[in-house]
Amino acid sequence: MTDCIHFAYAMNGPDRGRKLDGANAVEVLRDSALGWVHLAADHPDTKAWIRTNLSYLDETVTDALLVPATRPRATAIGNGLLVILRGVNTNEGRDPEDMVAVRLWADAERIVTLARQRVRALEDIADDIARGRGPTDAGAFLTRLAERLNARLEPLVNDLDIETDSLEEEVIGNPDRNLRRRIVEMRLQVIELRRHSAPQREALAELEDSGHELIDPEDMRHLRETRERLTRQVENLDEMRESLAVLREELAGHMSDRLNRNMYILSILSAIFLPLGFLTGLFGINLGGMPGADSPWAFWIFTGILTVILCLQIGVLRMLRWM
Repeated sequence: MTDCIHFAYAMNGPDRGRKLDGANAVEVLRDSALGWVHLAADHPDTKAWIRTNLSYLDETVTDALLVPATRPRATAIGNGLLVILRGVNTNEGRDPEDMVAVRLWADAERIVTLARQRVRALEDIADDIARGRGPTDAGAFLTRLAERLNARLEPLVNDLDIETDSLEEEVIGNPDRNLRRRIVEMRLQVIELRRHSAPQREALAELEDSGHELIDPEDMRHLRETRERLTRQVENLDEMRESLAVLREELAGHMSDRLNRNMYILSILSAIFLPLGFLTGLFGINLGGMPGADSPWAFWIFTGILTVILCLQIGVLRMLRWM
């Protein structure tokens, strides 16, 4: 059953910072020292491992840790915390907005995390622990995890904000139908990020309000700062979502105006050449009795008449302010 373990570390005690194999990880989880085990959520042995080594957990907690689709939340259960957060997807070939869920159970003696994909924030914490600079208790671990997840969200939101500003200049200065696809793609990306970030803000607020014994005042202060920063990102995403909706309407208006202008020009041209086309068609029939058929000047006289009619039409259209 140890194949489901990605990595494990002793976080305090005499073995602090030591990377553990499967058997040692189980021993650390069972003694008084704090140990951290990171599991593959989609591994077939994971559920059995949790039931064996965390047998005191309620079935609903186990299901919450393993359910494929979930949303950010934080729930105090007895002397432990069930926390689900999401981080930007940095895996190759994946969209960043397809955020990866990090499921976590923490109490005073053990921390167990699960993810279905690679999570760089967890790897950052593992590196810090291996260097002896990592968190040494569950509250500090939660705080560090929230900070690292948010640290990768902020640059992505800032880049989207900059791209939205550049789109505003393009839509206003040089509207083009090719911009529509970019606006739609960006709006979908913003909506997806917002869909996961807003519940995560609420989850961090629930952790603050819980006043759980695992989170000391210093960790609570850092957690509050992380939540404030996340709130700013959510507000930025809300603003971008509205801006992109306005830009889409503005671009549609520009395209509609351009189409109407082209149709208007075509209508004017049709109005001008309709009588001229009628006259040239009438005088183009091959029947006897056509006036001027025997005159060498008939063509030029007819052309002059058409020119006079054209000038009269333009004058009437301008007088009616149609041109």
